[in-house]
Amino acid sequence: MKRWKKRTLGALGVLLLLLIIAFTYVITTIGPVATGYTAKMVASGVFVMGQTPTEAWRDFPDNPIKSLLKFKINDEQKIVTASLAGFAKRKAFFREGYGVTLIPRKGKLTPLPEIPAPPKPENATALPWPVGEHVDLHAIPNEINPALLQRAVENAFTETDPDNPKRTRAVVIVYRGRIIAERYAPGYDRHTKFLGWSMTKSVINTLIGILVQQKNLDIYEPAFVPEWQEPGDPRQAITVDQLLRMSSGLHFVEEYELQYGVTKMLYDTCNMAAFAASEKLIAEPDNVWYYSSGTANILSRLILHHLDNSLEKYHRFYREKLFQPLNMRSVLFEPDATGVLVGSSFMFATARDWARFGQLYLQDGVWNGERILPEGWVAYSVTPTPKAPQGKYGAHFWLNAGQPRHSDNREYPNLPDDLFYANGHDGQRVIIIPSYDLVIVRLGLSRNRNAWDLDELVADVLKAIRKK
Repeated sequence: MKRWKKRTLGALGVLLLLLIIAFTYVITTIGPVATGYTAKMVASGVFVMGQTPTEAWRDFPDNPIKSLLKFKINDEQKIVTASLAGFAKRKAFFREGYGVTLIPRKGKLTPLPEIPAPPKPENATALPWPVGEHVDLHAIPNEINPALLQRAVENAFTETDPDNPKRTRAVVIVYRGRIIAERYAPGYDRHTKFLGWSMTKSVINTLIGILVQQKNLDIYEPAFVPEWQEPGDPRQAITVDQLLRMSSGLHFVEEYELQYGVTKMLYDTCNMAAFAASEKLIAEPDNVWYYSSGTANILSRLILHHLDNSLEKYHRFYREKLFQPLNMRSVLFEPDATGVLVGSSFMFATARDWARFGQLYLQDGVWNGERILPEGWVAYSVTPTPKAPQGKYGAHFWLNAGQPRHSDNREYPNLPDDLFYANGHDGQRVIIIPSYDLVIVRLGLSRNRNAWDLDELVADVLKAIRKK
């Protein structure tokens, strides 16, 4: 055989080997995350949000392997099966009252307690929001300029850049405890359950606060985490406060690409809290601020620990102590395969229920005369974390405080410095401004961070209020 033929065959052999290695890597490493994401998000879109399969698929971000991803829906069993070119199959399962959970590649889903939904008030549609669902958008206070308010809402939905769409899906504005503006994009309405993404972290803050009030939990004491109990483990010193403030010093990669830790945690991990807790300490607690979804899942499981590790008590706790008192009847808070709530990312609720959540913080944790959160908890939550730049982070809430407060060096220097908000991927926001007695909810699918402007929406709404 001539030398050039041998070289050609050798080169082809090397190329084939590289292709096999690359294919194996994709199928065994990236594949399960990609198909896990596909199964989970399609299932939640269809069975939780009420989307059609086409609508759920249209929400997926474009990526190089999207054309290779396929899914099948079993409507009877409420299971979505996804695959990548026929490989790396993953399944996601909808359970009534709990939403969607990925079925682990190895093992089974932990059985969850059957907790009946509380009966709805007979006159819920007649009672005014937030106790009921009656809203009169024509009866707004005299200090509100209706034309400017309408313009603010209109601007939130108006697309100005076809290459970078806002995709606003819902806006609800609450002033002095009353909804004064509400609008939805076509295909969505007040019954649609919207995914909060990382706004869920602020809900975990709330549950920790309730636990502080009921169980005398000391957030400045070390957090009990099973993975840290070996003698001499330096992570034993990490406190609940440091986890809430994202100042634990734990390593975590908060990058939303298929190969990174946060996506593996969410879409290819059975026990998300254990996954996050296995990370190493790379800095002394309180010396570094780094945003980490993993810490919210550690805290979510910590709540279970303080409720005697009983899934029955745990799943009753957040329903009976938070959602039921606030009349947040739409909520589906999805757990991982072990039954622990995915506190970093997976709570769904209607826009009105997200507004109720914001209203609780506007009212200093008091609802209908009942103290839901301990006195001082809201003030604690909005106190800037020392190492967070521009005083922009408190305890699982984002702030506009500046550092120090009243400084021009803050995220939104033209907006009130008492503004704080729950912040979720793709432009989900619950914005609370105590000085204006105002809550603004904005929900959508803004793929790029600059597609939608919080500053613009809030500034437009404030222009409509003639402050006394």
